[in-house]
Amino acid sequence: MNEAPFPPARRARDPAATQRSILDAAFIEFSDNGLDGARVDAIAARAGTTVRMIYYYFASKDGLYRAVLEHAYAGIRTAERALGLEALPPEDAIRRLAEFVFDYEEANPRFVRLVSIENIHRAAHIARSETIQGLNATVISTIGAILARGQDAGVFRRDAEPIDVHLLMTAFCFFRVSNRHTLGTIFGQDPLSPALRGRHRGMLVESVLAFLRAR
Repeated sequence: MNEAPFPPARRARDPAATQRSILDAAFIEFSDNGLDGARVDAIAARAGTTVRMIYYYFASKDGLYRAVLEHAYAGIRTAERALGLEALPPEDAIRRLAEFVFDYEEANPRFVRLVSIENIHRAAHIARSETIQGLNATVISTIGAILARGQDAGVFRRDAEPIDVHLLMTAFCFFRVSNRHTLGTIFGQDPLSPALRGRHRGMLVESVLAFLRAR
C-alpha cells in the first residue's frame, strides 16, 4: 500500500523542509527495521542530507526516533479532529470514528509497525514525550464527549468508559494489520484481503455500537 505518513517536504534549502525530509525517511527506516536495526546513514541517504545534519536537528538516534513517534501520533490525531464528530448524532459519531480507525490503520501499516516496535521497548520513549501524552489525551476526551451526549439522549449505556471504547475500537483494527502475516500463514486467509474488507469494517462498527447501546 502507498502511505503518506507526513505531507511531502519541499526540496528547499530551509530547516523545516530538511527536518521533514529526515522525519519521512526515518519513519520508513524505523518502521521497517526497528530502533536497534535502523541505520542513521541510511536515513541520511534516503533524506538527501548528512548524518551530521540529523544529529544537529535531533541530537541522537533516540531523539530522532522519539520525534518520529510524535509526528506519527500527530498524524492520526489531526485526522481525527477533521472528522467533525461533534456535529453528528452520538451513534453516527461513533460509527464515523470506528470507520476512520479501521481505514487509517489499514492504510498506514508502517504506523502500526512503529507502535508495535515501541511496545517492544515498553513505551520507554513515549513515556519521555509530553507531546505524545497530550496528543493521545484528545482521542479519549473526544470519545468521552460523544458518550456523554449519547448517555444524555438515552441511547448509550451509562457505565461505558472512554478508554474501554477506545480499546474495543482500536484492537481489531490494529490486530488485523499487525498480525497480518502470521494470521495469513496460519489460517490461509489474508485478513487485509479486499474480499473481507466490507465484512470486517461492518463487524467492527456493529460490535462497538452493540456494546454501547443502552439495555
